[in-house]
Amino acid sequence: MNFLIPIKLAFKSLRNNLGRTILSLTGIVIGVTSVILVLSFGTGVKTFLVDQVSSFGSDIIEIEVKVPKVSKTSSQNTSGQVGGSQITTFKLEDAKKIAELQNVGAWYGAIMNQQIISYENKNKQVFIMGTTAGVSEADKKAEIESGVMFSEEDDDGLQQVIVLGSEVKKDFFGESEAVGKNVKVKGQTYRIVGVLKERGATGFFNFDGTVYIPLQTVQKKLAGIDYIQFAIFKIKDMEKLDLTILNAVDVLREQHDITDPEDDDFAVNSIVEVLEILDKVFFSVNLLLIALTSISLIVGGVGIMNVMYVSVTERIFEIGLKKSVGAKNSQILFQFLFEAIFITLLGGIIEFILGLGISKIGEIVAVSYGFNLKFSITWWSAVIGLGFSAITGIIFGYYPARKASLLSPMDALRKE
Repeated sequence: MNFLIPIKLAFKSLRNNLGRTILSLTGIVIGVTSVILVLSFGTGVKTFLVDQVSSFGSDIIEIEVKVPKVSKTSSQNTSGQVGGSQITTFKLEDAKKIAELQNVGAWYGAIMNQQIISYENKNKQVFIMGTTAGVSEADKKAEIESGVMFSEEDDDGLQQVIVLGSEVKKDFFGESEAVGKNVKVKGQTYRIVGVLKERGATGFFNFDGTVYIPLQTVQKKLAGIDYIQFAIFKIKDMEKLDLTILNAVDVLREQHDITDPEDDDFAVNSIVEVLEILDKVFFSVNLLLIALTSISLIVGGVGIMNVMYVSVTERIFEIGLKKSVGAKNSQILFQFLFEAIFITLLGGIIEFILGLGISKIGEIVAVSYGFNLKFSITWWSAVIGLGFSAITGIIFGYYPARKASLLSPMDALRKE
């Protein structure tokens, strides 16, 4: 029963000083809500990216061009290629050599291009994926809805055939049949041999707004190049993934006469490696953001400490009166400490509700822009938020509470 008395007194004090209680709550709510939202948004974005990467399948490796003498994951590699450093050494013959490896199954080589496609009086700028015929086997999501995918003979014969993404087909032909009709690409006539099923976007790339043309046709007739930008290979036995990557690296170094690994002009990536990198990146980013948002928690905690100091000062006579009638130091300490803890825990509950609301709004906004993001508040993020709240209350409420509990009854009564 004696244990409950300080709790009741703490509730009464908080209720009698409602304005001060609300001000104290505000700082904590802002701080903990920031932590919860950072965790929620970080988890949502990570899940989205993992889903996008995994949509290509977890049993593949990708080989792409790379700026020599820099890491494949470095900003120098990205900025070098964006800034115009064309790596032209990755050829179709290189991809064919890798495809001969024992643990490699279906594959395709590809380049990306942009062109204006015309049909009658309609024009549309689209991404052109120049690929070898194996794309429909290596990429199971590149499914044909009507017609067929072009063949290896079409690629070798530089045939002017095209497969439309579902969005391109609808823009030009609506609900009518497209297979067998012709469109113009760079002033050249291309016969439509197939239409892909609706696939949606992966990251910022819209597959439905893309068309597929045989790789060598794009190289010779549209882009005027003799190299490829990347190649995808399916792995038969994932237990031998690391060995297959090493074999692929050896093949390319032999093809490109490279003896020093620093001179590699290619990068071999596996989906497993990409997912591991994403884990490390998001772990580091979450730690950094939590550290930054925790500053607002500290500010809120300092606010609680100030409020508790004011509360102690205002209630010195009350404390002295209680101690003069038998209240123990521990009871006074617990009453003031509970006030601080209650404020922070209440703030944690409010931030949890706010976090849910803001996360749902974030999902709606993301969907409206075409991104299927889920900003859910996980149980561990809620535990972290409430834990931060309680710890903040204990840390910043203890010293004022201890000061109140150590007041001499006579000194306290003399203040009145």
